[in-house]
Amino acid sequence: MTSDDTQKHDAQAPGAGLPQPAPQTDLDNLNAAFSHVDEGVKSGSIAAGAAKGLVFSLIETLGALVGDPDLPEHARSGYEGLLEAARELRVKLER
Repeated sequence: MTSDDTQKHDAQAPGAGLPQPAPQTDLDNLNAAFSHVDEGVKSGSIAAGAAKGLVFSLIETLGALVGDPDLPEHARSGYEGLLEAARELRVKLER
């Protein structure tokens, strides 16, 4: 396949030339994961043991991010807020 063929193929790809959504940040992705687990717990569509494992992983990941000395303060506050919410969900799951 030549360079011209590659460009033609790329131009024919679905969505080619359309604006692409902005990539999500790590905080957005972690927030989406937390929200998914929280909604699953509230609706009863996720087993408590599975939810505990996912929340544990979120807490560990967020703890590592918050503890990063190179993390800018404006980013740290978002991670800290999400970490606190994850801890509250863990307490709720342990009841």
